[in-house]
Amino acid sequence: MLRYKLKELTAEKEFRERRRVTIQEIAEATGITRNTLSKMLNQPGASVRSENLDRLCGFFNCRIEELVEYIPDDAVPTP
Repeated sequence: MLRYKLKELTAEKEFRERRRVTIQEIAEATGITRNTLSKMLNQPGASVRSENLDRLCGFFNCRIEELVEYIPDDAVPTP
């Protein structure tokens, strides 16, 4: 499963820039819909286009491994 680290990157950007960063701001800056960003934040393993990952890396000025983490299926507890 892939885990997207949007919350962590947003918090780091807020701290670094000393201001609030909203999902709306990220959506407008990247061209990614709020719905897609919401899925990435709230649905573990959500399917996302590589183009969107590229845009987010540009927005946060980060490498892909700072945005996405691979977690083996056997390491994920079942609900």
